Amino acid sequence: MTSRSLLRLALAGAVASGAVLLATLPADASKARRTVPVRLLALNDFHGHLEPPAGSSGRMVDEHGHTVDAGGAAYVATHMKALADENTIAVAQGDLIGATPLISAAYHDEPSIEFMDKLGLKVAAVGNHEFDEGYAELRRIMNGGCHPVDGCSPAGEWKGAKFDYVGANVLFKNPNEKTDALAALGAQQERARKLLADWGVPALPPVSVKWMNGVPVGFIGLVTQTTPSIVTSEGIKDLKFVDEVKAANVASKILKLVGVKAQVVLVHEGDQVNAGQSPDACSAIPGLGNRIATQVDPEVDIVLSGHSHQAYLCRVKDPAGRDRLYSQGGSFGRVITQVDLNVDVRTRDIDRASVVADNHVVTRTVQADPEISAFVQTWKDRVAPVANRAEGTITADITNTAVPSGESALGNLIADAQLAATKTGGNAQIALMNPGGVRASLGYASSPAGEGDGVVTYGEAFAVQPFNNLMQVVTLTGAQLKTLLEQQFTGGPNNQAFTKILQPSANFTYTYNRSAAWGSKVSDMKIDGVPVTDTQTVRVAANNFLVGGGDAFLAFRDGTELWSGPLDIDAFVDYLGTNSPVAPPATNRITAVG
Repeated sequence: MTSRSLLRLALAGAVASGAVLLATLPADASKARRTVPVRLLALNDFHGHLEPPAGSSGRMVDEHGHTVDAGGAAYVATHMKALADENTIAVAQGDLIGATPLISAAYHDEPSIEFMDKLGLKVAAVGNHEFDEGYAELRRIMNGGCHPVDGCSPAGEWKGAKFDYVGANVLFKNPNEKTDALAALGAQQERARKLLADWGVPALPPVSVKWMNGVPVGFIGLVTQTTPSIVTSEGIKDLKFVDEVKAANVASKILKLVGVKAQVVLVHEGDQVNAGQSPDACSAIPGLGNRIATQVDPEVDIVLSGHSHQAYLCRVKDPAGRDRLYSQGGSFGRVITQVDLNVDVRTRDIDRASVVADNHVVTRTVQADPEISAFVQTWKDRVAPVANRAEGTITADITNTAVPSGESALGNLIADAQLAATKTGGNAQIALMNPGGVRASLGYASSPAGEGDGVVTYGEAFAVQPFNNLMQVVTLTGAQLKTLLEQQFTGGPNNQAFTKILQPSANFTYTYNRSAAWGSKVSDMKIDGVPVTDTQTVRVAANNFLVGGGDAFLAFRDGTELWSGPLDIDAFVDYLGTNSPVAPPATNRITAVG
């Protein structure tokens, strides 16, 4: 799709129809009720958890301080139906798909989007994981069509999402047809045209307007501007992710120009919390999410957030000093955020004094929705032959829990598997794995039979590595390798947000000093016990996310002689099969001092 048609789709219709928005208000609005009710029901970071999530991912602290089992599509549906009324608009704050269990990922997350349609979702912000398979695949998910490589799923040709995906801060880098596209808005919308001309051409619809009880409510979508550093670069090479506040303010002004004053931001960015508190507490520690919530235009009434997988309900001050709701609802379908509000019919704005919010934990003590239960079982049956296939055995639990050095047994195991898969063909000498890509632990007793036999199925292995990244190998000098390891720590020019220790293969060791200055933290690098010099070359294996500079490891981009090999999940299951039974590897490859 061209930038011209995209802009017409995303903006020209909404802006040029401003007169329609105004014209469709009731002629006797001033004589109608002073306010009308609207209820928002919000989800964020669902990540395709159609089945109830396991372990700590499937538990939540409730309003009484009790830790309870939570989540699962059939339970989400039951709770949603109980909470919804005739005034409800269902919304979401991104990462509905991506980093998903095999039941959804095997079919490129079409089952998860279909579930959202069944819930009655109306509008969702894109999250960073919506871009895991690239912009083109996101457009397919939005608009329909069979996957270009894997073809149609067992359900037939994909029809596309029924809800609106929005992302106001996702723009084209080089919109060649910008002038022609803006001309489509018409001279009568000169102010809107100027705003758009200064802003850029959006790659996605930036806003969505939904009518409820005779008044329009505008939703502005935003995704974390760090997206380029946490998704594979090739899939978003034509896009740029601009500052969330600036994009929201432009979108807010456009909504106001066309008569939409009741405005809600759906943002895929959020804050961490003080652990163990009620989901209804304002436990958020001010960070990137708070910056957005306090700085977006005063016209925005509510900010619903995501990304950090936490639950909180806060009142923050907008730039005009007025209270504004800022909330998030956990992750994996464990919390539904309910927001009740009134919109003034005369001003068409939200009465902020009327805004009441509640984070409902999606408990499993209710009856599972029968229709959704059957829906989930259908997809579970379809994927079962692959998911239940035994790939190898382990001798004990192998976890992704980090020890003080930053290593984890499972991270080290994956690095060993990646080195084994890239030695032949790629001539890899060492391998490095990003810790954020190790999404689950391997349990000795977690086989489908639950008999403690240590069998690892493909489904369990996929839960550990669900991204289908490509294994690659590049050549770095010893000096570049040291710079790469320095980029694990905050304080450097790569703007690493927090320390991220790469998981090394067994033949690579080094020391780091926590208290040393950035650039001088790493020392004593050795490969097979031999010191690494600044001038020697080293063939380093990693997934294509890292090789593209993901997680702010920019030194990977300096690599040369790129070689591409198997998928990371294939490397992992092959290693399990070849080396079974596999014992948890030691976590002694990195020495941390200081």
